[in-house]
Amino acid sequence: MNKTLMASVLLAACASFGVQAQSAPNNGGWSGSGEFGFASSTGNSRSENLNAKLGLNQENDQWKNSFFVDGLRSKSQQTVEDEDGNTVKQFNTTANRYDGGASVGYKLDPRSYIVGAARYEHDDFGANLWQGIVSLGYGYIALKDERNELSFEIGPGYKRYRPADTYVIVDSESVAVRQPTESEMVGRGLLNYKYKLTANTSFDDTLLVEAGSKNTYLQNDAGLAVSMTKKLALKVGFQVRHNTDVLPGTKNTDTLTTTNLVYSF
Repeated sequence: MNKTLMASVLLAACASFGVQAQSAPNNGGWSGSGEFGFASSTGNSRSENLNAKLGLNQENDQWKNSFFVDGLRSKSQQTVEDEDGNTVKQFNTTANRYDGGASVGYKLDPRSYIVGAARYEHDDFGANLWQGIVSLGYGYIALKDERNELSFEIGPGYKRYRPADTYVIVDSESVAVRQPTESEMVGRGLLNYKYKLTANTSFDDTLLVEAGSKNTYLQNDAGLAVSMTKKLALKVGFQVRHNTDVLPGTKNTDTLTTTNLVYSF
């Protein structure tokens, strides 16, 4: 399975979502939100940080579907040494990541469902340059009331990924060494919890696990949102991403803290 196939799976899922949304009455149980955050500093130091997210969800008597796309890009001023040995300041890209995913769940009863999921990610500065996974599993809504919602998904999947390039010194120059693409069967697990603290404050946490014999990937996204109006909210988020097996010189864990404006629709 290559990146083209992964993209085709995601596009097919999006098309399926669109057909269902148009054909179902009363919007078919669809809802969505978009997040945007930007920070910039100038003067003695210079930096720019941009992150954006878009999520769509549907739940009705028959379907439990979701779709998301995320993007992160950062630049900062760094002090480096040029070819002549002089110390200079450069404005360099320090983060460039985008990912997208979709899941289609068909309900067997009000609580349980069969789910097919796909995810693709590209990260110029991560442990893996790119990774993609497709899976089929079982989902269960363990709790759902006015304040709480807890659901989980579990099942087998197939994953392909390419570790980040390594670098070697050749004739006093750093040369990138391309790493081979890896593939393996994995076990995918997803745990999603939402809690409404007050009428305008909510907390959500999503844990994703993709466990394989070569590498286990974990990602946890936690967020606290405070509504300003029915459509707008401020959200503080904290993300942890961890790979159990990485190449020498690469850290296992990455974290990201965000403060975003959220628009719900």
